[in-house]
Amino acid sequence: MPDAALANANARAARLSARVQQLETLLSRHLGNQAWHESGLGSPACTEELQQTITKFEQRTADLTTALEEREAELKAAREANRQLTRALNQRE
Repeated sequence: MPDAALANANARAARLSARVQQLETLLSRHLGNQAWHESGLGSPACTEELQQTITKFEQRTADLTTALEEREAELKAAREANRQLTRALNQRE
């Protein structure tokens, strides 16, 4: 019985040691990422700048789309008025 208990204790110690090593690796990776983000190096600032640029372009696109729709409506109305005037002139002759 003592040999089995010792083997179980050794196996448990090995599992716990492996788990501690896994947690240390995860903690190290997390702390490294956190330090990298807080340092201001790398992509977060670039991502923020790109997001602002995208937002500006999306707003500009929306504004241009609205202006285009207004011009198309004006053009449609002008064409209809032109057709009516042409019909009126043709009916006189």
